[in-house]
Amino acid sequence: YRPVFVGYAQTGVLHGGVVTAMQDESCGMAVQLALDGTRAIATLDLRIDYQKPATPGLALRAHSVCNRITRSIAFVRATAYQEAEDDPVATATACFMIGANRTNMLRDKPVGFRLPPPLEVPQDASNGPFADSPFARSLGIRLGEEGTLVMPFSEQIIGNPILPAIHGGMTGAFLETAAVIRVMGELGVSVPPKPIGLTINYLRSAGARDTHARASIVKQGRRIIAFEAQAWQDDPQKPVASAFGHFMLRKTPGAEEE
Repeated sequence: YRPVFVGYAQTGVLHGGVVTAMQDESCGMAVQLALDGTRAIATLDLRIDYQKPATPGLALRAHSVCNRITRSIAFVRATAYQEAEDDPVATATACFMIGANRTNMLRDKPVGFRLPPPLEVPQDASNGPFADSPFARSLGIRLGEEGTLVMPFSEQIIGNPILPAIHGGMTGAFLETAAVIRVMGELGVSVPPKPIGLTINYLRSAGARDTHARASIVKQGRRIIAFEAQAWQDDPQKPVASAFGHFMLRKTPGAEEE
């Protein structure tokens, strides 16, 4: 647990994107170990079901199992938890493409590789949309044009240093953040909604460039919001990832969750 991973400063609860990033990393490692590091892989899709908010101050753990491998696809299931695996914070299922590119992260060594700098939370003196979200600020996410968000490229968000490419979990965190900002802005609420479930489809490798995202509300109920989001780099018609999910609206800070 680190303060930089917090999604909403008023509660100290981890950002849903942190859980997504850890599940993606854990699933990928399970596949690499099942393949003995002999082939490159890439995430095709990742489905996260958020069971409950992570307790502030406790470490987050993940356990993933690669339960089937075909010639081209690997199937994985994962659990993120804090104190006991049978009391999960989130569960996940994922599919990975095998032989996605010529890199092998367990064997190949990137030229000139060095450890990335740690995530830090920059100061935000404004009352902007990210003032209460340390994790979003640490990624440098900012408002773009025509209702879009921008996540600038940095070494902190690299997942494959050999290509290099942005970590799939960071892309998922960015899409979720875009949806949160869209819902808060459109509904005029001051408290971020609670994530229920998120499905991310990875369509292209996200390279060492700025990434843009846009989200929209698909359906709005009394408490539940369905949303979709899309991320791209150079061309909006060529997205690197898309997401669909559900939020639950919170009534007041500190109110008891369902």
